[in-house]
Amino acid sequence: MTMNHTSGVFTMRFPYGPAALSMLVLSILSAVWLAFNPIPPKKATLVMWTFAKTHYDAYKQAIPSFEAKHPGVKVDLQLVSWQAVTSRLQAAFLSDLDVPDLVEVEISAAGSFFRGPLKDVGFLDLTDRIKQSGLYDRMVQARFAPYTSRGHIFGLPHDVHPVMIAYRRDIFDQLGIDVSKIQTWDDFIAVGRKVTIPGKRYMLELPDSESSRFEPLLYQRGGGLFDPQGNCIMDNEIAVQTMLFYVPLVAGPNRIASDLGGGQIFTRAVEDGYFLCMITPDWRSKTIEVDVPKMRGKMALMPLPAVYPGGRRTSTWGGTMIGITKRCKYPDLAWELALHLYLNKDDLAQRFRDTNILPALKEAWDHPAYDEPRPYWSNQPLGRLYAQLAPDVPFQYTSPFVGTAKGKLSEALVACVQYYKQNGDKGFEEFVRKRLKQSADEVRRLMRRNPY
Repeated sequence: MTMNHTSGVFTMRFPYGPAALSMLVLSILSAVWLAFNPIPPKKATLVMWTFAKTHYDAYKQAIPSFEAKHPGVKVDLQLVSWQAVTSRLQAAFLSDLDVPDLVEVEISAAGSFFRGPLKDVGFLDLTDRIKQSGLYDRMVQARFAPYTSRGHIFGLPHDVHPVMIAYRRDIFDQLGIDVSKIQTWDDFIAVGRKVTIPGKRYMLELPDSESSRFEPLLYQRGGGLFDPQGNCIMDNEIAVQTMLFYVPLVAGPNRIASDLGGGQIFTRAVEDGYFLCMITPDWRSKTIEVDVPKMRGKMALMPLPAVYPGGRRTSTWGGTMIGITKRCKYPDLAWELALHLYLNKDDLAQRFRDTNILPALKEAWDHPAYDEPRPYWSNQPLGRLYAQLAPDVPFQYTSPFVGTAKGKLSEALVACVQYYKQNGDKGFEEFVRKRLKQSADEVRRLMRRNPY
């Protein structure tokens, strides 16, 4: 490392390039972080981390029966925050320190663990176990894609998270809206333009400053941030058409969507009829039940409108995998535990009742729990509605750079919204193409510079 003095500014040059310097700095920071946040030594046969309180509560009930089947085995289940799972586990992998045996990882962070040569990935390759056990066919195959890198599967999917539209059934009835006639997005938009009252009522809740709802609509069309080979495709024709479709929904004189954020503001907006519809994966249906309890019996669900007649009526948003770390001393036992937690039909049915989350195991959907009417949702059979759509959820591919891509996509969305507000349709398509390419090229440059 050399130091030069130029115009009163010190510059540092690392002889092995910026990528190697970044890895060195990351290793040093990881070591410092771990010095102040040490991972406690193992006292159990298996240690498992999960970031979701609902998962933790369910697994605490399921683990005793696993331990009873394996005398002498003790499972230490730990609830660790989402951010800590990502930072602590990555730091431990890099520093060759003690790690848990099994870990649940949120879908948007999973790709970051598949960085570098396959031999350096900290999770066991589960491909053979999944294929030989028949799980690849028994589970929704699209849900393996986010946890696959270069043809190798590193995680077992916890869920499917199909997407529907939640809507104020009572207001729809008052307005004479027949949801059975809403088959495509064109149908939906036509209704939305009739019932939207700017500043008072909007057909749909959609943000104009971040891409969390844009992504499911991109997936619905068969697009994505990356392709199966890990190439960035967020500027391809599907992405362009999705942006051209999305922006006029949230900006301009004919907008039918708005966004106010979450928490109490969201609750009040739904209660007051400010939002008539919300994009709702299975997990969010439970969030709505909890956050807007006064709407019990006034809400209902309908499939996502199709892009074209006969097209896909759903998408996906969110997800979780369970993986086994390479340093696990008992990988076969860890695999048994993963199957115990993810395949027991009765346990899965009770978790569905508690969380509304549809499991990835298709045969589990035959349980009566998925046909039970839900009073909150106007007595609709919530589970059956989501299960009918689940086989058609789109594939969602990942990359170690997925976090960067999400950020760049949000930047592109904001820029396109601002352009449309100022210029309308004039030159809009050309701007969208250039702006998406700019964001995608920034991701590609980062991918080329970083060998890891």
